[in-house]
Amino acid sequence: MISFLKPAPAIERLPADQIDLEYRRLRIQVFAGIFIGYAAYYLVRKNFALAIPDILKDYPQYTKAQLGWAMSGLSIAYGFSKFLMGSVSDRSNPRWFLPLGLLLSCAVLFVFGFVREVYASLTLMIVLQTLNGWFNGMGWAPCGKTMVHWFSTMERGRTVSFWNVAHNVGGAMVATVAFAGVWLFGDWAAKFYFNAMIAAVAAVVAWFLIRDTPQSCGLPPIEQYRNDYPPNYSAEHERTFSFSEIFMEHVLNNRPLWMIAMANAFVYFVRYGVVDWVPTYLQTSKGFSFQQSSVAWAAFEWSAVPGTILCGWMSDKVFKSRRAPATILFMIPTLLGLIVYGLNSKGPLWIDIASLITIGFFIYGPVMLIGLQALDMVPKKAAGTAAGFTGFFGYVFGSAFAGSGVGWIADHWGWGGVVVSMCVCSVLTMVFSAMTLAHRAESSSHSS
Repeated sequence: MISFLKPAPAIERLPADQIDLEYRRLRIQVFAGIFIGYAAYYLVRKNFALAIPDILKDYPQYTKAQLGWAMSGLSIAYGFSKFLMGSVSDRSNPRWFLPLGLLLSCAVLFVFGFVREVYASLTLMIVLQTLNGWFNGMGWAPCGKTMVHWFSTMERGRTVSFWNVAHNVGGAMVATVAFAGVWLFGDWAAKFYFNAMIAAVAAVVAWFLIRDTPQSCGLPPIEQYRNDYPPNYSAEHERTFSFSEIFMEHVLNNRPLWMIAMANAFVYFVRYGVVDWVPTYLQTSKGFSFQQSSVAWAAFEWSAVPGTILCGWMSDKVFKSRRAPATILFMIPTLLGLIVYGLNSKGPLWIDIASLITIGFFIYGPVMLIGLQALDMVPKKAAGTAAGFTGFFGYVFGSAFAGSGVGWIADHWGWGGVVVSMCVCSVLTMVFSAMTLAHRAESSSHSS
């Protein structure tokens, strides 16, 4: 492994009277780092979806289904990367790992933005999108690893829900930043290069803020600091596992992890089936402008902020660290919002926006909780791989089909067929989540 990516070594423990103050300061700092860094990943992930109406206009030889394959290429690569690079992340320093992936994604977007010859070749667009997906897959795992090292089990629902808002901040800002870029430069390709400029700056900021483990900063493990230990915790949990131990002992033989991975596939189809196609649906089917569709996109993303935080709080406090009941509860209004969104095929924009706000408010809670369950189900030194495993299902079997699959369904069955397929996937998300109802993120205190 490249030397600078290796985990930072533990250093001599700070004096006891400095530990609490330093822990509090660094917890805020590293949280800010992974929040800013991960939000920036979204600035350089779904830009192609924003550009599809422009590409269809300037290059009419392509169909929606063909361009959907470029989005599927990103999703498939992202899924594989999130799983495989997640295992690398478990054995790496997140301070370097997260910014590296972000800068590589920025490089791909600069190509999309400045090399117009790219759009003459569908194959080249798919290849570049696939590369972007692989580099984007380096973002989640170091964030998950950071959270399980700096925040203990019984506070993790709230912590992860607040961090998960980075998805929505970045997801909402991608359209806003792209619109600003188009306005500043008078060029639709600014949806790529202007976003990449902002994300590159964020990568540098994240590097300055993120730290590896508490031990690398002279602090005790989080379990000792918070007196909050998962079941069967021992010093072994602080050892870096081998790849074989991670995969064979903690991931592949973990049945509840398989169940939430299946649920993740279906919830991701719903999530990306909506958000990836908002611009195309509203602009090509209903005749709205890019500015109007950008407002709808942003409304979907921003509405998720309070919904995600509420869902994390409910899983910790109402359901006592059981994640599946909150997932199921939040998927019910998601389903209702999808039905209204589909029935409004000829209706006014405000109903579409209201439906998207409803879906956004409720869908991101389950997305967040499934990732959190993955962290709960394994020791923290395998957290990145477990999150990557569920992410693999989410992107390869969920988001990928939301690209080419939704494009194909829209071409052959219309947008009504798309909404029906998303409603079915909402129900299946609840079914597979119900199979993990018995799982709870438990912890205990050790008397000092």
